[in-house]
Amino acid sequence: MDDVTVRGAGVFGLSVAWACARRGARVRVIDPHGPAAGASGGIVGALAPHVPENWNDKKAFQFESLMMAERFWAEVAEVGGRDPGYLRSGRLQPLADDRAVALARQRAETAAELWQGKAVWRVVPAEGFGAWAPASPTGLLVEDTLSARVHPRQACAALVAALAARGVEVLPEGEDRGAVVWATGVQDLEEMSRAAGRSLGAGVKGQAALLRFEARERPQLFADALHIVPHGDGTVAIGSTSEREYADGAAVDGQLDDVIARALAAFPVLEGAEVVERWAGVRPRTGSRAPILGAHPLREGAWIANGGFKIGFGMAPLVGEVMADLVLEGRDRVPAGFRPE
Repeated sequence: MDDVTVRGAGVFGLSVAWACARRGARVRVIDPHGPAAGASGGIVGALAPHVPENWNDKKAFQFESLMMAERFWAEVAEVGGRDPGYLRSGRLQPLADDRAVALARQRAETAAELWQGKAVWRVVPAEGFGAWAPASPTGLLVEDTLSARVHPRQACAALVAALAARGVEVLPEGEDRGAVVWATGVQDLEEMSRAAGRSLGAGVKGQAALLRFEARERPQLFADALHIVPHGDGTVAIGSTSEREYADGAAVDGQLDDVIARALAAFPVLEGAEVVERWAGVRPRTGSRAPILGAHPLREGAWIANGGFKIGFGMAPLVGEVMADLVLEGRDRVPAGFRPE
């Protein structure tokens, strides 16, 4: 069996460890801050696809990973006995005017081809969703059946439990053994940028809120650049900001108040719901917004899996498999646009 050390216990690190452990490797995960201590410990968990047009490597990779997600999280839950909060619930988006409706119908035709009949993107009347429908000037919505959700913290806890069932520990410290995969997020991006003398990526702060509202079987919503994600525990997440400049990555402030106000304006059904948590964290964003996967540019002989940003949980199932292919079998399926070089 191969030895693999994964540094970083966010969703990328845990998913790489899980994929390697499933193939019989002896794996250890090391993170001084513990599982999901950074951006993976958030509350939103929208697994939402990019629009079905201008197809590229990133969109194709994301589509494949989203299609894997149901089976991936079901196995994690079965092995570890913890619920990751996954549901392929779909998503609704309002259409502001006739031009938006025409574009949405055009995208429906493209989705029929690109999504291979496995999911649909369609224009539907808002009235069919009652009070849960977002406010739409045209009375029409985009519904897609590809979007899904997880509860980020629960999903990471489920991965930790599944790894433990396979004999894999998450340790605060330890030496490297065998192949080493770095999945340390913002810290590694900043170090690579300093070494390169230019920005290869950076942290982007996000703020989000969790409301007490029962809508667990409802589709997620997207409007005014906001994700509204119902979770299975009787809460609804609202997020998030994208802040390039910030003094404290873990502090919530008035920008989150604005997010909540915008959400209530776009989705009046949430009016009066209790805010039970406010969260802020820093997400690793590469210059291209695509993940970085492959040979580590600074650490000879090591590997890197970084740059999940807003799509990390959606990408994680396939990121784990592709990295396991590379590390354990020498089989390279990394898209050209994801390579560190």
